Amino acid sequence: MRLVVDHYLSHVASLGSPGVDEMRWILPVRPGDKLRLRIEVLEARVSKSRPDRGLVTSGIELLNQADQPVMSLKMVNLLSRRSTA
Repeated sequence: MRLVVDHYLSHVASLGSPGVDEMRWILPVRPGDKLRLRIEVLEARVSKSRPDRGLVTSGIELLNQADQPVMSLKMVNLLSRRSTA
């Protein structure tokens, strides 16, 4: 989660997350492992009830030093939208 917060989420626009889905631990993570993230935006849409906000669904994979996936999840984030005016 620290990698996601520090390197993916906007510190200006992020308004929180309604949740995480489909979290899977595929392989154990051991002390000394070097980890990196791979993130794909799966969906981005404007909130129907609050058009000044958007919802972004991301597919996230955590990979070890051998590029093996050790964890995967889907996460939804609520973000402020830029003004189009």
